[in-house]
Amino acid sequence: MKPLKAEKIAEITGGELLCGDPDTIITNIQYDSRSVGEGSLFVPIKGEKVDAHKFIGQCLVNGAATLTQYDAPEGSDKPYIKVKDTLAAMQELAAFVRSGFGGLRLVGVTGSVGKTSTKEMIAAALSVGLDVMKTQGNKNSQIGMASTMFDIGCENEAAVIEMGMSEFGEMDKLADIARPDYAVITNIGKAHIENLRTQANIMSEKLRITKHFGKDGILFLNGDDENLCTLYGKLPFRTVSFGLGEGNDYYAEDISEEGFSTSFDCVTGEKKVRFSIPALGVHSVRNALAAIAVGRTLELDDEIIQKGLLTYKNAPMRQQIISLGKITVIDDSYNASPEATKVSLDVLKSVSKGESIAVLADMLELGEQAQSEHYGVGAYLAGKGIDKLVTVGPLSENTAKGAAEGGCKNVRSFADNNEAYEYLRDILTDGCTVLVKGSRGMHTEEIVKKLVENNK
Repeated sequence: MKPLKAEKIAEITGGELLCGDPDTIITNIQYDSRSVGEGSLFVPIKGEKVDAHKFIGQCLVNGAATLTQYDAPEGSDKPYIKVKDTLAAMQELAAFVRSGFGGLRLVGVTGSVGKTSTKEMIAAALSVGLDVMKTQGNKNSQIGMASTMFDIGCENEAAVIEMGMSEFGEMDKLADIARPDYAVITNIGKAHIENLRTQANIMSEKLRITKHFGKDGILFLNGDDENLCTLYGKLPFRTVSFGLGEGNDYYAEDISEEGFSTSFDCVTGEKKVRFSIPALGVHSVRNALAAIAVGRTLELDDEIIQKGLLTYKNAPMRQQIISLGKITVIDDSYNASPEATKVSLDVLKSVSKGESIAVLADMLELGEQAQSEHYGVGAYLAGKGIDKLVTVGPLSENTAKGAAEGGCKNVRSFADNNEAYEYLRDILTDGCTVLVKGSRGMHTEEIVKKLVENNK
């Protein structure tokens, strides 16, 4: 970010500089006290469990200035900027910083499933031809996405920003900050349906990503999604569809897998070009089609896009394939929803050369649909011919029931990760492939860690 003076920060946030030098130069803005240093502005977020104002003292010792919702200690000469709400002030600063990069082409990515992998694929496709900044990890929330704006540099020509939401009104705030020039919506699923109640509501909220579109704004839609396909050509800006169906603007033909790579023909009108990606599954092909569409829109040649796509890597705990000698582990433990879990089961079936084992934990935030959705995943697993199922958590007992009633012969359920691992350890066979997946709150990465440690 471009340096700002303390007095300018007070002006942007509508705050008051209580003390300290108004000419203090701020070169970076941090909400994690462990990341502050000389030239930092510390943003102490007041959460439900922890009020980060308690870390201000140490941050000042480390050379930072600070925002605050309280008064400064008597006699302090360090820069304290008092604001009504530190998170809101941080978002105002993020919007201000974003507005200073008028020539930057910003791509916002949202959707119920696959935001991070699609973001990574688009950033890879652009990376050879452009200087690209992307969301690091999964910083797509009200706090994380705002902080991402501070990572934009003068050298960046494009930014690929992940934008997540789980409540009404959240996307509005994110759009006010990021103001995407282009947007990609991966799908409309049932993640967060407990809060948003219907898929129609989810789609309506996701569409708020286009809130600040100008006349040149383009929305890239997954045309295979039964909800998103209804929007094509009906919005007051250009829409471009991508998917496996021939009715899409960008679609794939002749898909083939070899090892851990996938090749396909990207068809656009009369144009057909062969691409390869270092990833498996038709969902990865869709992500690549979105990336190709965005790359061409940003005027990159197909050869440059292909070189970029070959640099793609899955983010940690997202369908990472780990070869451990006699067994293979698919670490997809970051999060889970019904749609994403079914996709991961497809990958498990595709990758497996020997026995296929799925370790599935509870999928959270499904509200009244939790039991039926878990059951449906179990039935889907049985239909795919997965050999064994191990479930973790009370909701996943419904997954076990769906699988057993669907014909899966080897199904066991456990209360926690430790119990599940102890059983799993005893049923591993040479050449087997193990998928591990569950909602973030289930911490199924614990199972992956034990598998890796004990099968090196």
